[in-house]
Amino acid sequence: MKTLALVTAVAATGHDDDLAPMLEACARAGLHARVVAWDDATVSWRRFDAALLRSPWDYTERLAEFLGWCDRVQQSTRLLNPLNVVRWNTDKHYLADLEAADVPVVPTVFVEPDAEPLEALQAFLTGEEAEEFVVKPTVSAGSRDTQRYSRAQDFAAGNHIARLLEQGRSVMLQPYLRSVDSAGEAALIYFDGQFSHAIGKAALLRPDQPATTTPHAAGEITPRDADPAERQLAERVLMATERLLQLEQPLSYARIDLIRDDAGKSRLLELELTEPSLFFAQAPGSVERLVANLARHLND
Repeated sequence: MKTLALVTAVAATGHDDDLAPMLEACARAGLHARVVAWDDATVSWRRFDAALLRSPWDYTERLAEFLGWCDRVQQSTRLLNPLNVVRWNTDKHYLADLEAADVPVVPTVFVEPDAEPLEALQAFLTGEEAEEFVVKPTVSAGSRDTQRYSRAQDFAAGNHIARLLEQGRSVMLQPYLRSVDSAGEAALIYFDGQFSHAIGKAALLRPDQPATTTPHAAGEITPRDADPAERQLAERVLMATERLLQLEQPLSYARIDLIRDDAGKSRLLELELTEPSLFFAQAPGSVERLVANLARHLND
């Protein structure tokens, strides 16, 4: 029986709703799966035939340490998340790469740690017409340290940017697209490059609400159908990613988060290739599809 490590983090224990159905589906498929934390020093990774990243959500606080672990663990077992994908996808500067590849992304300005925060913010607001905007770090999960502001809150937003920059963190500035409040986000989920299911996520950032401090925030999740334009954009994102990273085979999973701009066109908000929630509960049969692919790859 092949053995599979489903990789989480000590700090994420009890927060990943996808793990229990994955364990059950693996057992039915003849895979021996264990949930193990990447930061548990007692784990012997050589005991596993493969490891799949699932919820190592604390990597945002110690990215260099996590990437170093990924590099080491792939020398002991088969890491099903390619290392170049993990390095690229754990920092949202990847949006600039996808935009350069002609993917329609939410307009994003990056502010680096050596910038003057208020000056950078004023330059962004001068070039942006939206009444509200979002400040977020480029390395984050679950909207942690992310906050929504109005233009009149520029002083508070500048302080937020300054705090992040002082920590040596790069910052993203994006317009807050009004459709999020009425229509939420669409998340399209693919296994081995094939569409599996889609869900809707209600708006998570509320006016005058402080930034979240946990990487586990999810908001209200509902099943939904992806329309043809959303499917087309999601597949365009995957193709661009494959070209940029020179991938030789499809990724085990991918979640493409989309929102609509003021013209009603879908844009990429985030591309989740490292640790996305996959929302099996909202899509019967989806966990079996993922596990069947994993079993096939482990038996190749």
